[in-house]
Amino acid sequence: MSPNSASNGALVPFSGETNDSLAVYTLHHGLSRPISRVAISWSRGNSLRVSLFAEPSGSPDAGDGAKVVEVKLGGGDPEIDDADWRRIAYGSVAPFALLQSRRSSISALSKSPSSYHSDWWEHVLQYSKDITSLLAEPKLALNPIIEDPNEIVQNNEEPTCLKAAWELMEIFYVDKQSQAWLPERLVDWLADYDSLFTSTQETIHGKLVDFQNDLVNIQVIEDDPRYWEVMSSALSVGWLDIVVKMLRLHGSYQLDQLSYRELENGLVEAVAVLISKMPRLRHESAVGNLGDCFKSKPDFIKAWEKWRSQITKLDCSPFWIQCDNQQTREGLRNLLQVMLGNTESLCTASCYWIELYISHFLYIRPFTTGIESMYNLAQKCIQLKPPTGTHRLTGLMIGILAENTEVVLAEISREFGPWMVAHAVELLTAGSEQAEILLHDERYNLGGISMMELHRLAYAQVLSSHALTWQIAPIYLTSCMKQGMGLLENLLYRQSVQHNNLLLKNIEICRLYGLDYISSNIMKVAGVYHWKHGRKGAGVYWLQQSQDTNCLNRIAQQLFDSVGKSISDESFKQWEGIIELLGSESKPAGGLEFLHKYRDFKKSLQMVYSGKSADAARQAVGSLILLMKNPSTPQRFWLTLLYDSLKLLNWKDSPLLSVSETHLLLNKLQELSLARQRPQFTEPSLPPQALSSIRLALATNLGRAILDE
Repeated sequence: MSPNSASNGALVPFSGETNDSLAVYTLHHGLSRPISRVAISWSRGNSLRVSLFAEPSGSPDAGDGAKVVEVKLGGGDPEIDDADWRRIAYGSVAPFALLQSRRSSISALSKSPSSYHSDWWEHVLQYSKDITSLLAEPKLALNPIIEDPNEIVQNNEEPTCLKAAWELMEIFYVDKQSQAWLPERLVDWLADYDSLFTSTQETIHGKLVDFQNDLVNIQVIEDDPRYWEVMSSALSVGWLDIVVKMLRLHGSYQLDQLSYRELENGLVEAVAVLISKMPRLRHESAVGNLGDCFKSKPDFIKAWEKWRSQITKLDCSPFWIQCDNQQTREGLRNLLQVMLGNTESLCTASCYWIELYISHFLYIRPFTTGIESMYNLAQKCIQLKPPTGTHRLTGLMIGILAENTEVVLAEISREFGPWMVAHAVELLTAGSEQAEILLHDERYNLGGISMMELHRLAYAQVLSSHALTWQIAPIYLTSCMKQGMGLLENLLYRQSVQHNNLLLKNIEICRLYGLDYISSNIMKVAGVYHWKHGRKGAGVYWLQQSQDTNCLNRIAQQLFDSVGKSISDESFKQWEGIIELLGSESKPAGGLEFLHKYRDFKKSLQMVYSGKSADAARQAVGSLILLMKNPSTPQRFWLTLLYDSLKLLNWKDSPLLSVSETHLLLNKLQELSLARQRPQFTEPSLPPQALSSIRLALATNLGRAILDE
């Protein structure tokens, strides 16, 4: 079907009113003519390469006829760019590998599953902290010398949904020590990440920021209804520091008004003191944060009851009647109602269901520990404060509160991609046997692998598809016992061998994981590649490293064609360098052993022809005898060797060959005469009188040697 047949001009026609979940990607191709053909192929990473071909036109001014556009598919995090994703990918390798190493060590030492689960969460918690520090992106903000009294909200770090989701799972699944003060952990979490929800609905953080921006234009702050509204909202979610700081902005604290607004200021200060002394069931509080912290529940209950009685006493105080400022009186009493846990006041103060949910734990159910009845309360808060938009974190939180591991896994996979799933499964299984069974059990419909292995393989595939991250994919593939090693082999074989650094990296990975046979094959491929592309020396080197006897023998056969020529031939210099690469202490395979020895013989012979002494001639004769005795010397080169040695055989001063050595050469010459009768024998390219000259020289040398002896 033509891509322009759809009424909306889409490449694939669809209805915008459909209820199906469709991902729509807009292509900015810039082609002026209608598109006649589309070709789609995979690009690097999680991207598609779309080739668009316009309809042909006879006019030369019709514009471009085709365009190639790269489309990045969903599954990543829009808040984090590619460079940061690579930083996170590389940074998470060390914590992941360390955790897998600890898992193997503990599993080997632990005989009973109970002892494994009792302290495993501590290792996972350390792993989670390492990942959290990796996800943090501090803003480079300058600390002012003089603090701005009108600054209510401070942001030292740019929050991301990825980090928020990770910390949320750490709170519920990993940190067993904080289960007793779980609501307080949620208060801290919301304080850090409430701003993220501003994209889909109104939030307390957004209201505070808006009020802070308008603060410079407000003359009398306590007469502005928004002043009391944002304070009630901040107090409802436990942001005590902000509330107390805003109370101190009240006009009654000004020196010129303190004398005639003393009662009003006393009420404001009394409420501020009560807020700053609010009991908190938590291990410890950040430096400078308000509230009295209690580690044990009995001490907290006692302090809570005392604090509540003080609020009730202040709420019933007759001083309210004497307060003339209606805005101050109503605003302060509303703050007291929030602290007394008035449901209507909390519902009014909060903006969406998560804020209302946390306010219930602070003021209505302060003695809640653990995850008991949390899901039912969340459903109730959703009914009271229906969400105005769908956010990435709400589905994850509901899945966590419902204790539904499959929903949590689906949410993080859909919203945060393969990196999150591959690393977060360690959090889900920390101390939870049900989650461990779900994620570790092998499934027939997945090809006999577990869900954990499936998600690691998916993440490894994403890493493998990019040139900058494929090096860390083996860490995850080797943790997959069923299919990981097979995919690792495919990954290593796919890497290019033409770049030396990449080749060395590939071989090093093979060494680390004990894949010697893959390393040998890769070096063999590299040797053949370099040899075929004219880099003969590199080819011989890598083939030697792979110990590929067959390829080395075939190369030796090619070199033999250059060997069987006269010493004056320039072809000697072409192959001499390759033989030099073998080294004097190397153990070349097959026919290369002959070439190595022949190289030494040629060097000695060159010294003789250049007018050197008799010692050089005797050394050349020694090399000749070794060559003729060695079984690796091909028979078709015997005659060439003897012809190149005519000067040695006819040495004027005295015979260089003994009687036995001369008989050896004569016997070789006789064997060669018999071999020439075979049809497969290859005649060397020598002058016609070469054989006669050799026979005459050997006979003469034999006679002279007999006379000398």
